[in-house]
Amino acid sequence: MSLMSIGEIMTKKLEKINMSASAQEAAKAMTEGNVSSLVVTDMNDKAIGIVTEQNLVRRVVANDISSDKVNIQKIMFSPPVTIDANSSVEVAADIMIENKVKHLLVVEDEDLNKPLGIITTNDFVGYLKKNSE
Repeated sequence: MSLMSIGEIMTKKLEKINMSASAQEAAKAMTEGNVSSLVVTDMNDKAIGIVTEQNLVRRVVANDISSDKVNIQKIMFSPPVTIDANSSVEVAADIMIENKVKHLLVVEDEDLNKPLGIITTNDFVGYLKKNSE
């Protein structure tokens, strides 16, 4: 089994949404981008959080709140849990378990202004499948 870095298995295409968006806009953006999460950015395009399908279900749908009335800042996970692109897959798994999250923002030198990608549990599944063949 080859040891790979997070930078090699992360999803490089980052779907972003501005912090002023509604939960409904986030859900539409996730559907259009075919992703389970969005990086939430401030007015300067700095990553300030992550909003996931799980956030939408548990904090909006389950509470029967109208999704067009909820700002994503109220439901996002903030600040985003980050990992360096050179970290190992094992380190990423530990960070996810420790923080009880399924999405890590991949950054260089802890710089939230230039996120490189995102690592999700789906990326781990792909990694494990590829390395078990």
